[in-house]
Amino acid sequence: MAVYDFDLGIIGGGAAGLTAAAGGARLGAKTLLIEREPHLGGDCLHFGCVPSKTLIATAKVYHTMRNAQQWGLPAVDPGPVDFTRVAERIRGVIARIQRHDSPQRFCQLGAKVVFGAPEFIDEHSLRVNGETFSAEKWLVATGSSPAVPNIPGLKDTFYLTNRDLWSLDELPESLIILGGGAVAVEMAQAFQRLGSSVTILQRSRQLLSNEDADIAGMVAAKLRQEGVSVRLNAHVTTVGEAFGQKEVWFADDTGMQRLVRAKALLVAMGRAPNVTGLGLHNAGVAYTEKGVPTDRRLRTSSTDIYAAGDVLGKWQFTHAAGYEAGVALTNAVARLPRKANYQFMPVATYCDPELAGVGMTYRQARAADLDVTTHVQPFAENDRALAENTPDGVIKMVVDSQGQVLGVRILGPRAGDLIGEWVTVLSGGVRLSKLAQSVHPYPTLGEINRRAAGEYLAPKVFEGVAPKLLKVIFGLKGRACELPGSQEAAKG
Repeated sequence: MAVYDFDLGIIGGGAAGLTAAAGGARLGAKTLLIEREPHLGGDCLHFGCVPSKTLIATAKVYHTMRNAQQWGLPAVDPGPVDFTRVAERIRGVIARIQRHDSPQRFCQLGAKVVFGAPEFIDEHSLRVNGETFSAEKWLVATGSSPAVPNIPGLKDTFYLTNRDLWSLDELPESLIILGGGAVAVEMAQAFQRLGSSVTILQRSRQLLSNEDADIAGMVAAKLRQEGVSVRLNAHVTTVGEAFGQKEVWFADDTGMQRLVRAKALLVAMGRAPNVTGLGLHNAGVAYTEKGVPTDRRLRTSSTDIYAAGDVLGKWQFTHAAGYEAGVALTNAVARLPRKANYQFMPVATYCDPELAGVGMTYRQARAADLDVTTHVQPFAENDRALAENTPDGVIKMVVDSQGQVLGVRILGPRAGDLIGEWVTVLSGGVRLSKLAQSVHPYPTLGEINRRAAGEYLAPKVFEGVAPKLLKVIFGLKGRACELPGSQEAAKG
C-alpha cells in the first residue's frame, strides 16, 4: 500500500479550498493547503465579493446623503468623493476578514499552508517551490480570473478588471463597462452613485441574461433612473485610446456604428477558470478552457482528484464553492457517496434594490415545457419598505399547476436575506399554506414572503366553495357594504 505525505492536498486558498482545509483537518485528515497568491482568501476576499460589497455600501450611504430630502431631512451637499479614502476603507475591511483566513488559524486547526505555484507530477504528487508533496486525495480549487474577450484594440488599451478596480488613485470622471452581468450592474450603480458618469455596453437584449425579461427590465430602469446609460444589443467592434480617453466603437441594434468615450474602461464579461500551469495533464485530469468536468460526486477524470468552486466553470458564487467543497470533502475524506445537487442553489446580485432568486425562472420553466403561472407581489404594499423609503421591486413566484412553487425571484430591499426563507421552503418541500399561516414580526420586510403565499392562495379560499358552504350551514348574510357605483349597489 502506497504511503503519502498527506491524506488530503488542496490547491487554492479561496472559498472552496478554505472550507475543505478546515473541514478536512477537523475530521482528522492530515491536510495540505497550497495557495499561489501571497495571502489566503482567494478572489472573493481580495478582488471580488468583499471589496465590491464594501464599495456598494459606501456608495449607498453617499447616495442616501445626497437624497436626504426624500426622508424629510434637510438637503445635504456631502462634497465630492475622495476615492483614496474609499479604497482605504475597502482595504481595512479586507484586512479584518483576512485575520480569519490566516495560515496561523489553519495551522491551529491542523492544516499546513504553503504559498507558491504548484504543478502536478503525477496523480498523487506535485512540486511547489522546488519541493515535492504527495497526498492520497487532491482537491483542485484554483478559482477563476476575469475573462478578457478578443476585441480588436483591447489588448493595446489600458483597461480595468475586478482585480485592479480597487487600487484606483481617484474616482474616474467617466466609466465604460463592457458586460451586463452581476459585476457590471453592481459596479455601474456604485460608481454612478459616487459621481462617475457610467455607460454599460451589453451585447444581449437585456441585462442579467439568465433572468426573466421583466425582472431584468426593472433593474435596467432603476440604473437609468439614477443616470447610468444602458446600451443593449451593443456589439463592441473596436477599442482604443485618444486624447486621454478610452474609445469604444460598437454596433447598435440597427447595425449602425456608435462611439462612446470615457476616462476609464472596465471589462466585466464573465470569468475564466484557472486551469493553466497546474500540470493537470500530468495527473490525468481532463479540462477545457471552460473548466474541469466532474461527476456529481465532484470527481475528475483522475480517480483520486476532486474539483470544486469556480474552476468547475458552473456556479461561480462563493456560497456555491463552499457547498461544493463540502460535497468533495464528504467523498474524499469521509468516503461517503454524496452527490452535488444544484436544484435549490440561490443566486444574488447586490444592486439596489437587490435581486436574489432560487429555483427556476419563468423562462426556464416554459423552456422545460412546464405548465406554470406566476404571482407577483410588489414591495410597495409592504409597510416596512414604505417606512424605509424602499418601495421599489417585487417578489415573483413561479408556480406549477399543482400549486408547487418551482422558483422565486425577489427584486427588493435585502433580497439576498429574504431569499433564505424560500430556499428552506423549496428544498424542504414546505407547502405554501404553511408559509401563508406562519407568523412574521410586524413591520418587517420578511412579511412579503408570507403575504405573497397568502395572496396566491386567497382566490382558492375566498372565491371557492368555502363562502357558499358557510352561508348555507351557518346562515351568513354576506356583504354589509357596497361602494356607490358598483354593480351590486346598482342591483339594489
